[in-house]
Amino acid sequence: MLSRVAESVYWMSRLVERAENVARFIGVNLNLSLDLPDRGGEGEQWHPLVITSGDEAAFSRRYDEATRRNVIRFLAIDGENPNSVRSCLATARENARTVRECISEEMWEHLNRFHLMVSEACDARRGEGPIDEPHEFFEKVRQAGQQFLGVTDATMTHGEAWQFCRLGRSIERADKTTRILDVKYYLLLPSSEDVGTPFDSLQWAALLRSAGALQMYRQKHGRITPQDVVDFLVLDLHFPRSVLNCLSRADRALHAITGTPPGTFASVAEQRLGKLHARLAFTRPDEIVAGGMHEFLDSTQRQLNESGTAISETFFAPQGG
Repeated sequence: MLSRVAESVYWMSRLVERAENVARFIGVNLNLSLDLPDRGGEGEQWHPLVITSGDEAAFSRRYDEATRRNVIRFLAIDGENPNSVRSCLATARENARTVRECISEEMWEHLNRFHLMVSEACDARRGEGPIDEPHEFFEKVRQAGQQFLGVTDATMTHGEAWQFCRLGRSIERADKTTRILDVKYYLLLPSSEDVGTPFDSLQWAALLRSAGALQMYRQKHGRITPQDVVDFLVLDLHFPRSVLNCLSRADRALHAITGTPPGTFASVAEQRLGKLHARLAFTRPDEIVAGGMHEFLDSTQRQLNESGTAISETFFAPQGG
């Protein structure tokens, strides 16, 4: 496969996943704002989303304060933020347009409708639609993202291009699950005395709900405890949004692309991703909690970024002079 085509389908899939996960990300705070009393101002509740998105410097250059309106605008409709929902879908659509011959007609039509839906919502009433009616907007984004995954798996031949879609989606989902968990860490910083209280449980429940995990978590664990939440969202082998499950699928996709036998590596990309997968596969939830959840998540995010860089250098970087 041409590296241009591989790169386009990889980023198309990854950016659609990113848009859906940003919607889930914001859902953490929208759910909390419904369930919890005012705990000291908007900044305390909304600033963590900017921090954990990794775009705090870009946000600070453009906005004076991390209010609900400013954060939603930045993460959802700001065309100058390359990681906003609007920007992600515009770039994903452009990637899809350049490789229309390699993806199914249904994928292109769905992604085009998805992009237009978001653009029209962002343009309505001077772009205030997603801010004034965020629950409806972000629910539509989540649903459209999930539908794109279904359309992709149902209509695209499961060959090399599909494996690059799977690889990009899995890497992105693993990263965003760690960042959704990290929101809890930053929310707790100013109020550590609330650990173990009903207020704490409501935060964990909102976090699980934002990851689409609350019902499946209760089926497995019942009562909500921090260690069990970490176990489910990081180390569960079967839940499709857990970090370990995502890494397992990414590792299988990468080996399907290269043809290298599982458990071995012939490139830096396979080595880095394989080491990260093995690290999580042999980690216990109590070790994560004891060593510091934020520190573990931060290290995992760095290794995911390194794996993504290695994938780009291995498959997408220009060859020769």
